Amino acid sequence: MLYPLFRPLLFALDPEAAHDAVFAGLDAAANIGVAQLIAAKAPASPVTAMGIRFPNRVGLAAGLDKNAAHIDGLATLGFGFIECGTVTPRAQPGNPRPRMFRLPEADALINRLGFNNDGVESFLANVARARYRKAGGVLGLNIGRNFDTPNERAVDDYLACLDAVYAHASYVTINISSPNTRGLRELQEHAALDALLVALKRAQARLAQAHSKYTPIVVKIAPDLDADAIAEVARTLAARKIDGVIATNTTTDRQGVAGLPHAGEAGGLSGRPLKERATAVVLALARELDGALPIIGVGGIFSGDDAREKISAGATLVQIYTGLIYRGPGMVAEIARALADDPVRAA
Repeated sequence: MLYPLFRPLLFALDPEAAHDAVFAGLDAAANIGVAQLIAAKAPASPVTAMGIRFPNRVGLAAGLDKNAAHIDGLATLGFGFIECGTVTPRAQPGNPRPRMFRLPEADALINRLGFNNDGVESFLANVARARYRKAGGVLGLNIGRNFDTPNERAVDDYLACLDAVYAHASYVTINISSPNTRGLRELQEHAALDALLVALKRAQARLAQAHSKYTPIVVKIAPDLDADAIAEVARTLAARKIDGVIATNTTTDRQGVAGLPHAGEAGGLSGRPLKERATAVVLALARELDGALPIIGVGGIFSGDDAREKISAGATLVQIYTGLIYRGPGMVAEIARALADDPVRAA
């Protein structure tokens, strides 16, 4: 309820500075127990997908907590699951600043962060310190390749990260769809995708035996694929028995923000302008997959109605990111409540 009062102050700061300030406050409030007392409560409305019981259908998309450094603070907001990353094998600074831009007239963001993170070793140290996972919280860990690893060796980076995070994750997301790492989206093309998935499934079988634990693998795809490419990706995911798909990442299209300040900045666009395209991708995947694997819908979700659209299109779960920045933490419980109160459409 207080977020609208603070938002002008935060929006006066550079987006990354505001991000750091918000997390410093959230972490402090969580550590002393205040956040748990004042946060809106999300209703219990469990759903099972990928063999995992999710307390509710609303998750945090990767990108907000790249280093898994704020898990317990985020857990106070009522999410049914939290996804951290993208993490790469080696630490890397990402792209030069400025690299994140608000477009408030469109409730949108453009970022070209470029997988800035402290590396998988530091990432896992943060995961190990978090109380959330130890208490049974659903935690997705999102992995990618380093910016200087060529696509011919990308599988090595994904396998290194999978080996590292496997035992600590509820599920692992394979990010092959960020527009901010040169050439990364080429891994969505059939031959490259199929080879990557074969290697990942082989590693998953080995790790499941070693850890006596099956950790699902999810693939995150771009919204900028055409209909034929979406169908081909869906068939490949189903053929290789991938456990889930996230639709979608950010878009390079600027149709919904043309003429606005910062609209010409390079990077991925998220927020309201992405909503219709992301929902269309969910719908196309659902038709092609026909229930073969669950879909996590993300892109332009700012309300319960927006989340219902993703569920009605074929998603089982949803994730939010940009809406949280524009509307504040109260929207988590609001959306969870909307989905829990509408069991027919959310079934």
